[in-house]
Order: sequence, then structure tokens, then C-alpha cells
Amino acid sequence: MGIRVYKPTSPARRLMSVLTFEELTKKAPEKSLTTDLRHRAGRNNQGKITVRHQGGGARRKYRIIDFRRTKDGIPATVKAIEYDPNRTCFIALLYYADGEKAYILAPLGLKVGDTVMSGETADIKPGNCLAIKDIPLGTLIHNVEFKVGRGGQMVRSAGTAAQVMAKEGAYAQIRLPSGEVRKVSMNARATIGQVGNTDHSNVRIGKAGRSRHMGIRPTVRGVVMNPVDHPHGGGEGKSPVGMPAPMSPWGKPTQGVKTRKHRKYSDKMIASKRK
Repeated sequence: MGIRVYKPTSPARRLMSVLTFEELTKKAPEKSLTTDLRHRAGRNNQGKITVRHQGGGARRKYRIIDFRRTKDGIPATVKAIEYDPNRTCFIALLYYADGEKAYILAPLGLKVGDTVMSGETADIKPGNCLAIKDIPLGTLIHNVEFKVGRGGQMVRSAGTAAQVMAKEGAYAQIRLPSGEVRKVSMNARATIGQVGNTDHSNVRIGKAGRSRHMGIRPTVRGVVMNPVDHPHGGGEGKSPVGMPAPMSPWGKPTQGVKTRKHRKYSDKMIASKRK
């Protein structure tokens, strides 16, 4: 996968880059594996905005991804590599030997015509899904289950990979992309390989319009607001923040100040923190 840059025909074009999408083999998604996606614009079930700067954006269908990979022992052929507007990585369309179709996250190196499989009899090659107890130490993995049977929840972004570091008793230790080492059940499943579309992080958006197409609205700095709107607001002309620590719009410390009050239940599974 390559990145294309434009001739600087305008200020936006000068800074813009796009993926070349050489890996993709199919444009329209599989209709039976799509569903409608409601735009909630960062609002919760009460209609209140809980995530700011969300709204608008291009209409899109949601692709139903098989994160669980529970069809053990049944080989599947990769029929297409497709773009997914709902995630940073590409997805692979599988045709199983029994006639079922499914989408999975496309790992690096997976091509049309390859065969993938899940279960303890599967080989250690990209796209195959096994329990962590059956994966050798040092193997790169992605789509890792947090709880057994729930489906992969960790390491799903473009270009990411975790690594199996150690196995002891009922748990294995895996190193996540953040550098954190976390204990995971031996029976939890993971997919072999690194997530594809590794150049995603190198793309420069280049103009505000592309952010709007992705459903991201403008972010206004607090220092240019009035005091009624933000703790940083007010003052004659340009003024500094003028307080011991930067604040959020609701007066809570931000930018480096820890605000977490309670330890999470899952913290006991952290063997080594990322910092």
C-alpha cells in the first residue's frame, strides 16, 4: 500500500495525501453483511451530547465483522479485500466451504485466494484464529479477546499488533501496541498476524472538509471564548490560560492531570503498565 501526494495547486492540496488503495479488489460491500448505521452525533440515549465535535459526515453502511471466529475446522477462501468506512483497517470477505459468508479484519499479507481457518487445527499463518494456548511465544497477533467467547476487542486498528510474551498457569502475557503487558486467559482467542493498512497513520488530511466528511466538527479553543463559555475565556486581547492547570469547559483539570478516581476491575490483569 502506497501514499499519493498531490501537486500544490492550492493551500489544501499542498498538505494533502491519500492512500492508493492498491490492495482493494472490490468496491461495493456484500449486501447480506451490511446494516443501517444511525448517526447519533455524539449523543447518548437521553439525547445529550457526551462526545463533543461529532456530527454530519458522509452516509455509510455498517459492515458486520466476525470478531468471534467460532467456525472451527471449516476452511474459508478470501474472495475480496474491501474498504470499510467504519474502521481504519481494511476487511476481507470470506466464503466458507459450507456456503456461509463473513467479513474479518484483513491482516498484513492476506491476499485474494488465500485460505484461512479457525480452531486448534489451524496453522500459524496470517488470518487464522486460535486460542492463545495454541499460539507459540513471540507470535504477532491481533483481534485479541478480553473475555473468552465475547469476540476480539483489543488490537484492531490499522497497523497494530500484539505479541505473545509468556505463558504461566491459566494466563498468558501479551504485550499490547501501547507497551502495556496484560494477562489474558489461555482460552481467549486471537488472530495471527499484524493488522493491515499500515500506512494509515502517515496520511495527512490536508483540509477541514475531509474532517467534516468523517463526521468531525470544528474544535474551538477555550482562550478565544467568553468567560461565560469557558474557564480560559475573557481578557483583553490575547491572554494566557492564567490558572494553575488548564481546565475543561466544566472546570475539571485537563492536559496531564489524572482524574480517575477508582481502579477498574480489569486493572489486576495488567502485568506491566505502559508508562
